[in-house]
Amino acid sequence: MTLDALRGRRPEVLGDLMACYGLEIQNVAYLILRDWSRAEDVLVDTLLAALDRGNSLRDDAALRRWLLRIAANKAIDARRSSSRIVQLHLVPDREARRTFEDDRIALLGAVENLAPRMRAALVLRYYADLPVRHVAEALGTSENTIKTQLREALAHMRVSLGEADDFLEDRHG
Repeated sequence: MTLDALRGRRPEVLGDLMACYGLEIQNVAYLILRDWSRAEDVLVDTLLAALDRGNSLRDDAALRRWLLRIAANKAIDARRSSSRIVQLHLVPDREARRTFEDDRIALLGAVENLAPRMRAALVLRYYADLPVRHVAEALGTSENTIKTQLREALAHMRVSLGEADDFLEDRHG
């Protein structure tokens, strides 16, 4: 029903797509953008683009990948368009102990420091659990490029998290 409705551009399919894929699409967009309201915008734009281009979907089994590709590309575009905006991050006062939240913040900070396409590759591969081949298709590049982006992203994150560990040890040590 969903695919026929999508191909037929019937608006009622939007509810089905939202129920099945909405949370994952929004989370992928959030991990790329690091902004919930902009991730919500990407979710809406993705569903409307799917409705508009649903008749181009040839492989029924590729619906999830297709939606995630649209979302990732829209999030990358949104990230690029706002790259000139400077965000200030305030560190709240807290007890001098390392918590799970500290680790989570450090990890998200390391992801945030990646280039948008590298971040998209990382999110689609490790969050959305797409195989490298599907990540490459989603981002319109080769598998070797994705493997390189993933390797470099992980290396950047290791450096960034190593620096974060040094910072936390200095503060809490």
